[in-house]
Amino acid sequence: MTNIRNISLFGFLFAFVVIALGAWTRLVDAGLGCPDWPGCYGFVVFPTTEAEVALAESRFPEFPYDINKAIPEVVHRYFAAVLGLFAIALTVISFRAKDSGNLKWWSLGLLIFICCQGLFGYLTVSLKLLPIIVTLHLFGGFTTLCLFFFIFLKAGNFELVNSMRVPELKNISFVAFIFLIFQIFLGVWTSTNYASLACVDFPTCQGTFFPETDFKNAFNIWQEVGPNYLYGLLDNDARVTIHYSHRVSAIIVSIVFLILISKLWFSNAAPMASTLGILLLTQISLGIINVIYILPLYVAIAHNLVAAALLVATITVNYLAWKK
Repeated sequence: MTNIRNISLFGFLFAFVVIALGAWTRLVDAGLGCPDWPGCYGFVVFPTTEAEVALAESRFPEFPYDINKAIPEVVHRYFAAVLGLFAIALTVISFRAKDSGNLKWWSLGLLIFICCQGLFGYLTVSLKLLPIIVTLHLFGGFTTLCLFFFIFLKAGNFELVNSMRVPELKNISFVAFIFLIFQIFLGVWTSTNYASLACVDFPTCQGTFFPETDFKNAFNIWQEVGPNYLYGLLDNDARVTIHYSHRVSAIIVSIVFLILISKLWFSNAAPMASTLGILLLTQISLGIINVIYILPLYVAIAHNLVAAALLVATITVNYLAWKK
């Protein structure tokens, strides 16, 4: 079990890196930095010499080569591939271990899921950033992180964790988890549709608390995207709708989490109340900074990572509440 615990821990930490790299790729508009998959303009890595660049552009004349976009895309792909190696190792060791129990099936499920995640990576490129595919791919990154963490928790069987069981908080912890999943979806949909800068004032949006909205187009997951979706094709009202929905939902989620935190504070899992509180406050602050300072790159990446950390913390609370 020690090997399972260690590999799942390394995979969990590495998944954070992959999420950060994915956010970096997205934020610098490098989703089509390599218009083919798994290579980059037909190369194993990316073109570097003048001759290679000329050959690359002759292969894909509709996608001018930009090394500043190719690098983030290639780095993200290869780091994600390494994450797959962690999943393979975890699966092999889990099936060989006599005391792994159902962890071998969790490990196998993780491996299958990462293979599907690779497929979505391919579809993201081949379908030219189709919003629903990009959303599923980004959401899949969070899911991969959580699966590694859950296996780590199960394999560790930590005494400290077992001492903080809170079965009385099953309902509120699960509600908080569902609300957070929905909020992360809205955040991902905001990024996918280039709606992060649809409102550049705070707390109002375009000077009002009741901006013009277009829910029909904003959340049409089967929208036509044309030759590609780089920089988005939605009109202003639709993007404002997506952005403002993410803000309003954040308020609702915060209220739910404050209720959970208040209950945790007077339970066996009081340390988790502090953890959730700090992460929630940090995430809200990063969201506001993103708006006021026009989406600074490192702040936006941090916003993704703290969302992932908040999700992991929420899963931990649910584990404490539901474990028998």
